[in-house]
Amino acid sequence: MNKSLLAAALITPFLTGCVIAVSDGEAETHWAGNDSTSWQTKHKNNREAISELKMDSSYQSVLTTLKTPNFTELLKKGDDVYQVLFYATHSIHSDGKMTKDECTPLVFKNDKLVGIGDSALNMISH
Repeated sequence: MNKSLLAAALITPFLTGCVIAVSDGEAETHWAGNDSTSWQTKHKNNREAISELKMDSSYQSVLTTLKTPNFTELLKKGDDVYQVLFYATHSIHSDGKMTKDECTPLVFKNDKLVGIGDSALNMISH
């Protein structure tokens, strides 16, 4: 039993990191050490990367650049397939949860980037 306690005491300092739980359009984010600059830096980096995207960029190239999105949607209309990636770019609520209204949507049609932002998203929802 003493060995278990000693092992637990030695491992505990290394058990820190980021935990994200996603449900119903919200992602709850807890950063190690409660350092708010981590999410602020991530938002800034996302904004900078999004501003450099070119129309007709491939879905895969954007994923390679921006990595895993906060939210995704997939829709088929007629013969066209739309994919929407949502990346956190600005904080509206001070509740520690990421919602879609705090993200910038990237809209892809048949694996090509066709729009960025809410107006692009509205284009496919009507």
